[in-house]
Amino acid sequence: MRECLRYKKRIVIKIGSSSLTHEITGNLNMQKLEKLVRMICDLRNQGMDVVLVSSGAIAVGRKTLGLIERPKSIPLRQACAAIGQANLMMIYQKLFSEYHQVSAQVLMTKNTMMDALARHNAKSTFDELLQLGVVPVVNENDTVATYEIEFGDNDKLSAIVAALIGADLLVLLSDIDGLFTDDPNQNPEAEFIDIVPHITEELAAMGKDANSNVGTGGMASKIAAARIATASGADMVIANARDTDVIYDILRGEKVGTLFLSHKNTDFDLLRYLSD
Repeated sequence: MRECLRYKKRIVIKIGSSSLTHEITGNLNMQKLEKLVRMICDLRNQGMDVVLVSSGAIAVGRKTLGLIERPKSIPLRQACAAIGQANLMMIYQKLFSEYHQVSAQVLMTKNTMMDALARHNAKSTFDELLQLGVVPVVNENDTVATYEIEFGDNDKLSAIVAALIGADLLVLLSDIDGLFTDDPNQNPEAEFIDIVPHITEELAAMGKDANSNVGTGGMASKIAAARIATASGADMVIANARDTDVIYDILRGEKVGTLFLSHKNTDFDLLRYLSD
């Protein structure tokens, strides 16, 4: 079943805040960022379209301001996002330019996606960027979108982007190896789930969000993302971002992470998932 992953041509890669930062200090893990960018550039050199959905704006902004805990008030989160997004994008552009790869920032909101004309324009922008060989770096526009800060996460955003651009693979890089029958940190008998042919209600019930000092997405958000991606026609893999080269393993069809198989819905309507 994983053999099909060897032939993917349009990929969305999402990496979370906890995977971009050092656990002890909360500062950016520059070695991991550099490896991620280098790997994406190599995929581009192989002729693949790649979109990167990157969290981290609030995390970077709060470290810039010297804040220890994740800010709770919306105005402070927005201020951290404004500072952090600029810093984060500056780093991405510098790293991409070292490999002669052009990147572009794309900030999105749920409200924008709900509007038919804005959604069409967003798709056109992605299509044009990819045709030009540019790597779009996507994030939620947390600076102005209070709803996204309170309830949003980039797992769902990455799935929406995958559906919007017609991607055939979505990779969620996180701090876990994949989907388990229970929390492996709490239950040593939890079993790893290799492949998910269909997302059942029982499976969805396994996804329980865990509190994080850095990110917002837990397993429930990843299963919700899988619902969108697989219904739109994309396979999805949850894998550990410990080593970003895991993406090479995925594209070689190796047994890493949890693979959610696509089952394209002929009546797929992105608006229905946006309103959930």
